[in-house]
Amino acid sequence: MEIRDEPEIAPAEADLEVERLLEFLRESRGFDFTGYKRTSLVRRIRKRMSDVGVSRYADYRDLLEADADEFQALFNTVLINVTSFFRDVQAWNVIERDVLPELLAAAGPHDEIRLWSAGCSSGEEPYSLAIALAELLGLEQCLNRVKIYATDIDEEALRQARAATYPARSLDAMDPRLRERYFVPGASGFTFRPDLRRRVIFGRHDITRDAPISRLDLLVCRNTLMYFNAEAQSQILDRYYFALKPRGRLFLGKAEMLLSDSARFDPESIRHRIFVKREGATSAYRPPVRFDADAGHGVMDESRRRQLRDMVLDTSPDAVLVVDTDGTVALVNAQARTQFGLADQDVGRPFRDLEISYRPIELRSLIDQAHHDRVVQRIAGIARDCVADGPAYVDLLVQPLSAPDQRDAGVALIFTDSTVATRLEAEVKRAHEDLETANEELQSTNEELETTNEELQSSVEELETTNEELQSTNEELETTNEELQSGNEELEAMNEELRIRTTELDETRSFLERVLTSIGSGVVVLDAELRVIRWNRGAEELWGIRADEAAGAAFFKLDFGLPTVELRDAVARCLSTGRRVRSVPIQAVDRKGRTIACSVSCAPMDEDSGGVLLMMDEVRDR
Repeated sequence: MEIRDEPEIAPAEADLEVERLLEFLRESRGFDFTGYKRTSLVRRIRKRMSDVGVSRYADYRDLLEADADEFQALFNTVLINVTSFFRDVQAWNVIERDVLPELLAAAGPHDEIRLWSAGCSSGEEPYSLAIALAELLGLEQCLNRVKIYATDIDEEALRQARAATYPARSLDAMDPRLRERYFVPGASGFTFRPDLRRRVIFGRHDITRDAPISRLDLLVCRNTLMYFNAEAQSQILDRYYFALKPRGRLFLGKAEMLLSDSARFDPESIRHRIFVKREGATSAYRPPVRFDADAGHGVMDESRRRQLRDMVLDTSPDAVLVVDTDGTVALVNAQARTQFGLADQDVGRPFRDLEISYRPIELRSLIDQAHHDRVVQRIAGIARDCVADGPAYVDLLVQPLSAPDQRDAGVALIFTDSTVATRLEAEVKRAHEDLETANEELQSTNEELETTNEELQSSVEELETTNEELQSTNEELETTNEELQSGNEELEAMNEELRIRTTELDETRSFLERVLTSIGSGVVVLDAELRVIRWNRGAEELWGIRADEAAGAAFFKLDFGLPTVELRDAVARCLSTGRRVRSVPIQAVDRKGRTIACSVSCAPMDEDSGGVLLMMDEVRDR
């Protein structure tokens, strides 16, 4: 696609178009990028627009509507996945030497150790945690006590992480002893050992919107916060504070400092970005459901039961969509939003206006039949061509709903994914059980910071402002560094291709040189300006001029035994007609001073390069 010349867009208009594009992404795919830093976000979007040859945001939004695959390409560009095993070795040494042993010592001998890798990308980070704990606890203890949650918003990166297979170059920097103990070599790369792999639970999670995992000993979120603005960072840290146990550790990336959150986290190692949850601090985050600690064996009231039912429905692995008797969408759970591209704004819309009403199958007639017959309908094996690795299949249950007085209340559409493997289903089930037990009442006490004198406070505030500005600059540099690293990997691949092509050209050139050398006749190749570009061994032996002496010289000015003036007409005719000129007999003197009869033939080179090829042979009497 060509980039069309467009008039320059005013900054205010460009900002408005960016906001419209972000709103379109949120409504159509449920990805909310409004909390991301605008400079980095706009730069990544513009890069993708440049790749597809689009200059205006409105045109790119049209492209997204027309090509569903472009969404994935855009998300891969925005969500930079730069990671490796034990990334930043010095920081990991502190984690293994100081942090993890202290956490294990504080826990009981049979207590579960819970860790969360937020923004796990393709899985190297949570697997590094698993290796570190297996080395400290021993493999058997690790398999029995450790549970690692690994989440990301990028589905493609999660698929790579779940596969747990990595190329050899990803493990080059790892200790060979660890590589041999924890990875199994195969045809497609090195696969993380299956028994320890089962202690790592992967799932899609948006740290700005979804409820956090709780009761954590260690939360690892490296070089992820730097992509968000200050408001979004504060909301995320609220959730992280809630998620950690007392004295739980938060491990950030080297570009993240927590300058504005000293009230909730104490630095344990500023240099390596390791922080400790401060006891007694407060958090604005509240879990969606609270349990009454004093209820004992009593029964929850109806409100709590309704909240629990809603939570179970929203966390169900099945996609559920409810249509009321008026044909209006009454409920859409999280799985339905993810699988069918629905959004919260679709609740209250007419069902017939949604794409799901007729794709992958016609549902409107099934709903009408359910209203009429009041009979459950089951349709199995519905194909959906919506994933990169082939079609997915779902089973559909059309369930009529009845009010307490037996009146028609609507229809529930329940889609069950029938392609999911048994092992993944078990992992999802365990993850849901953990999420159901993860909501706890926050312990909140108010503790006021000691007041310092006004002059010192003013100085501290000035220093914090300066540090914030430096931190923002550092985060931008880190983002640019990761983009450059991604670009370097692409350049390395291109260099490898160029090296292979250069080798092939060298082999071809060597072959042609051997061919010219093996020809017994004198062969001279002239360029379009009739300068010598090839002078083979036969020509050297015939006229006594070496190839390096002849190279680049004007042929008709060379002084040797062949009267070249007699060839001018033949060469000119060959160049003008583009046809071969038959042998021209010429009397000449060879390198030994003998008078010989010489036959010279002239052939044109290709039209692009021009030039001619002369072949000279001594005519001997038979």
